[in-house]
Amino acid sequence: MSDLNISTRELRGVIVVDLSGKIAIGETSQQLHSELRRLADGNKNILINLANVKTIDSSGLGTLVAGYTTVERAGGQLKLTNMSDKASELMTITKLYTVFDVFDDEQAAVNSFGKAGEAAG
Repeated sequence: MSDLNISTRELRGVIVVDLSGKIAIGETSQQLHSELRRLADGNKNILINLANVKTIDSSGLGTLVAGYTTVERAGGQLKLTNMSDKASELMTITKLYTVFDVFDDEQAAVNSFGKAGEAAG
């Protein structure tokens, strides 16, 4: 049994990845990265919901960065929402806020994806 549960749902064309548990060195990081790689293949807008993530370590952050790079290379966008105080702190220390778009509110995050391609729909 893994320490990380990953489920996905679609919200107005955005794939929301709901995570619960912990993202840490080892299996959970690998599990998350392969899921992000799979999703990047064909989905352009990915939002990671961290509301139920209890723990995230530097390896977990590395996985998010790797996932971000994978999605960007595939021509998509990856954003984060509902980050814990601890994770926010880590993001600040590591200066990763400059990499990610982070939202407190899932709805605002989903809305932010549509800004560029709104006329296309």
